[in-house]
Amino acid sequence: MRKGIASATLLVPWMIWIHRNDCVFNRGRPSANDLLTKIKDEAALLARAGALGLRAIVPQTWDVH
Repeated sequence: MRKGIASATLLVPWMIWIHRNDCVFNRGRPSANDLLTKIKDEAALLARAGALGLRAIVPQTWDVH
């Protein structure tokens, strides 16, 4: 559980940074819903790839398509 929270603590600011860069440099539209969806998708992908900490805290309903 502790590793999952540590991973999420790093993942969320990283995804905010990526979203911000998309808005600034690629004229993307700022959207909290899009950002939240991207964070959930990335967390689910990392959990599937073997991030055991994230697997412990990511709900199964966050399954990636």
